[in-house]
Amino acid sequence: MRILILKLGAAGDVLRTTPILTVLSGEIFWITSSENLVLLAGNQKIKRCVAWEEADNLAINEYDLVVNLEDSTQVGEFVRLLKYKSLFGAYLDDSNVPGYTDTSREWFDLSLISRFGKARADELKLKNRKSYQEMLFRGLGHRFKGQQYYLPRTDRSDLVGDIAIAEKAGSVWPMKGWAYYDELKVKLEGAGYKVNVLPQRRTVLEHIADVRNHKCLVSGDSLPMHIALGSGINCVTIFQCTSPWEIYDYGVQAQIVSPLLEKYFYKRNFDPEATTSIPLSYVYEAVTQAMKTSQAGGKTRLG
Repeated sequence: MRILILKLGAAGDVLRTTPILTVLSGEIFWITSSENLVLLAGNQKIKRCVAWEEADNLAINEYDLVVNLEDSTQVGEFVRLLKYKSLFGAYLDDSNVPGYTDTSREWFDLSLISRFGKARADELKLKNRKSYQEMLFRGLGHRFKGQQYYLPRTDRSDLVGDIAIAEKAGSVWPMKGWAYYDELKVKLEGAGYKVNVLPQRRTVLEHIADVRNHKCLVSGDSLPMHIALGSGINCVTIFQCTSPWEIYDYGVQAQIVSPLLEKYFYKRNFDPEATTSIPLSYVYEAVTQAMKTSQAGGKTRLG
């Protein structure tokens, strides 16, 4: 089997896709964004990984299976040029209309290119109770059994502590940013914990090393969360506008879900009501509990 995977970004989405490498056999090639190459470098399951800018280097092959997890027109045009026996995922039809294979409908029915339109896709996403991995594995003809992420090796970080806080939300999802990280840090330090706010690093490998140097991570639905999940580190994750159910907890995650999740579900604007809907006490309790046990495991739902 010769298999091509197209998953460009974001970095967290690339990491949560890596478990499929445990069930795909043969020569595996992967096209990703240039900044995510480091996440897949040295992976023994991947024969060759190239940046999107060099994707033409892999277009000369013929593939038994192409797995396209990108819904952009640009990637769809590239897929149309490939020679393959089977396709899983998104494509462009002869009229340049985006579509996706029946095998991948569980995931792409919830996407921007959903056959039902975005409004209905968001409704289905809110009702969905399957993890991303479960939908992906089932579409590829396998059963998800908690297969782990593949993460790169890193050097040790000089940032040492009990609890790491990743407070950055990013510009795409401003309502992922919880309002009380500063207060949480003060309260945890008052309880005797060594708390670090994760700094901006030169490379993602340094960022991974920082997360791994702590016993617990507090964050939103973000890259640091995926690093913690893939590293077996307890994490307390705050969900204010994205789906908690698509995230498989690997037995180490406590999910704190806003009572206003439905109101702000997959909204990309900013409303301070969303970022203040989860009280400080809820998160503090979850973090202290995570610090008392080797595995958090539980899910905390508000409202």
